[in-house]
Amino acid sequence: MRLVFLGTPEFAVPTLEQAVAAGHEVACVVTQPDRPRGRGQHPSFPPVKDAALRLFLPVWQPERLREAKVVEHLRSFGADAMVVVGYGQIIPQAVIDIPPHGIINVHASLLPKYRGAAPVQWAIVRGETVTGVTTMRIDAGLDTGDMLLRAETEIGPAETAVELGRRLSLLGADLLVETLARLQEIVPEKQDPTQATKAPILKKEDGLIDWSLSAYAVDNRVRGLQPWPGAYTAFRGRKLHIWASCPQLRGTAHPGPGRFLTLKPPVVCCGEGALELVDVQLEGRKRIGGADFVNGQHLTENDCLGG
Repeated sequence: MRLVFLGTPEFAVPTLEQAVAAGHEVACVVTQPDRPRGRGQHPSFPPVKDAALRLFLPVWQPERLREAKVVEHLRSFGADAMVVVGYGQIIPQAVIDIPPHGIINVHASLLPKYRGAAPVQWAIVRGETVTGVTTMRIDAGLDTGDMLLRAETEIGPAETAVELGRRLSLLGADLLVETLARLQEIVPEKQDPTQATKAPILKKEDGLIDWSLSAYAVDNRVRGLQPWPGAYTAFRGRKLHIWASCPQLRGTAHPGPGRFLTLKPPVVCCGEGALELVDVQLEGRKRIGGADFVNGQHLTENDCLGG
């Protein structure tokens, strides 16, 4: 099948690779323009561009898909279908109307749950134990198109969003190849809007820890908001990121949310249960283990997080 592939992040790379390996003709890879990154703010290739160049595929990086000249250029490729994986722009109707077999999207959730930009992260933050990937035909809405195929997987109790994202990217790649192979026989399924939930783009303030929540809810936020914005709290007037934690249920005396229950190991009280600080990073410092944090900051049981 002749395809145009639209994608940008690392999550999209396995799908591009699998489409090529399956024998599909990728006429063009469309990705976001190079953006400045790092301290030097030097232009950096999107991960999909790196992969496309490695696969000797033509790359195109238009600023906006809505421009008439861009739509016409996309039409000129004569693609049977287009594939979209984390492209980063809403696909306009003028583009949706181009390919005869439609535009197929690989979405990192079991639709209609977790529609939006950050489905992997919000699934963990909200305590889901099962997630997956869905292929669907794009329409003018936000992840509202008819579903084609779905594949489920369990979320590990200690799995981070980064780790889960890697697994889902591979699962989604396989599902896309299966979807293309069976495209003529698959009966599209309408989404039930009453079952829909949203996974909005992440904001910095989403990482702020509320110690009145349960230890499991705080741990979900620690695991789910990696690599950005990360879960963080206040400590002696500075920001303290918590990168790894372990929830505990304890029946001993509870000095209050944000207070230390023990220092060796460092365990902080939550609204329900307590949370061991496994890896932390104080603002302006390197990431270290919880025991090193206790020793380096000379913690006492009078210290409090979040205050």
